Amino acid sequence: MGDSKMIEFKPIDRTNYNECLELKVAEEQKNFVAPNIDSLVQAAYEPDFYPIGIYEGGKMVGFILYDFDYELNGWSMSRFMVDEKYQNKGIGNAALKAFVDFFTCKHGRLPLYTSAEVDNTVAITLYEKYGFERQEVFGYESGGRTYREIRLKLQL
Repeated sequence: MGDSKMIEFKPIDRTNYNECLELKVAEEQKNFVAPNIDSLVQAAYEPDFYPIGIYEGGKMVGFILYDFDYELNGWSMSRFMVDEKYQNKGIGNAALKAFVDFFTCKHGRLPLYTSAEVDNTVAITLYEKYGFERQEVFGYESGGRTYREIRLKLQL
């Protein structure tokens, strides 16, 4: 299952942001996750946004952005990605499991929300495997495009 991988998290800062910008998802996933540059800009200007790199073996292999969502009045993992070169190696599984532990240590046993495009069955299946439960489907517009996502909630 890949849980034996040594996953570490480090805040994105001036020492590693270029590494973060180089991370890319596979071509067929580009409609499912915002580019990391968008997430870093958002984190620079929004309060309570925390960008962190996913490291495995000392190398950044993925990225998580989590934040306090005032609309939900709760914490949200708003971005979760693993670079295409490191996919299908169990890193996504290990990173999600490690992030839940990291989040619980930092913030306590609070509900954690995430969302995924309704067509992103790979992400939805991964989240459900770790106890996230499906909530409502919602839509929004961004950059002239309409998105339909399903919200998921993990009760810690």
